Amino acid sequence: MEHEDLTVRRGRRSGLPVIIAVHSRALGPAVGGVRLRRYSSWRDGVDDALRLSEAMTAKCAAAGLAFGGGKSVIALDEDTPLTPSLRQAALDDLGELIAAHDGSYLAGPDVGTGPADMLVLRQHSPHVFCLPEENGGTGTSSIPTAVGVLAALRAGVRHVFGADSVARLTVVISGLGSVGSLIAQGLPGARVVVSDVDSSRRDPAYEWVSPAEALRTPADIFVPAAVGGVFSPETVANVQARLVVGPANNQLTAYLVAGLLAERGVTWIPDFVASAGGVIYTLGREVEHLTHEEAMARVEGIGSTVDSLLGSARTPLDAAMDLVRERLTRPRADLASR
Repeated sequence: MEHEDLTVRRGRRSGLPVIIAVHSRALGPAVGGVRLRRYSSWRDGVDDALRLSEAMTAKCAAAGLAFGGGKSVIALDEDTPLTPSLRQAALDDLGELIAAHDGSYLAGPDVGTGPADMLVLRQHSPHVFCLPEENGGTGTSSIPTAVGVLAALRAGVRHVFGADSVARLTVVISGLGSVGSLIAQGLPGARVVVSDVDSSRRDPAYEWVSPAEALRTPADIFVPAAVGGVFSPETVANVQARLVVGPANNQLTAYLVAGLLAERGVTWIPDFVASAGGVIYTLGREVEHLTHEEAMARVEGIGSTVDSLLGSARTPLDAAMDLVRERLTRPRADLASR
């Protein structure tokens, strides 16, 4: 196993599987969000934690952060109701496990959790970020995540379309949650088509397609903003856009899919580069004590990173992985003094 640590416990309060995976601490303490979601098997939750923690290593390294990659998962089965008392018990179980890592794993929100949940975890460990602003934290990371994706998208538009804006381009956004909805709002002049498994998120401001049709909808830009595993050898043929960039983690089912997309003339910006705005902002504010403006300036720097990747003769993924490998072998002091 490439990962440094994997801890799986049955929570003594909740009875639910509680998982922390640490992929790498080569650059510093592992950082990664808390995911609470349903799985057909707790082993799927373990697989998710392993994949996501590895992606966090790449995300931190590509962003030039002195942190490694980790992830935690609370694995709920498909039938058990998530009552408030069960949620509280599961968070207490995870908080106890985070405390046992004694600062070598730092937690924040992810799918299924938010700032209020971080308050519960903070009762067990100080190594928890994104508490509500009224409690001294930075709150939700949705805004900086969306800002980073939009910076990556603008860089992609300059490279692929030779344009300075998205005006008159068609953008399909798959997933209209907290980040996807903010991205939709940040596309002035574009024709925006949206999709979500939750039909209650349907917004009359945008065109709507079913989730099954989103990838097949003709567009200039496709934005995966929901779950991972969107692109596989089987689904590549469905991609209609020339540029793909979005916040969903682990968008490819295998590394080779990036090459298949490139063969079809599709420019795919690696998810771990485009989606790094949240972690860049949060660590900048809560660890380095930057001002809001200073931290957001770093988030906007994702655009410069994408410019560099797209200027390479290699695929953006190959170029990004070279950057990750170079930074993982760089002494920590070099990153800390960047």
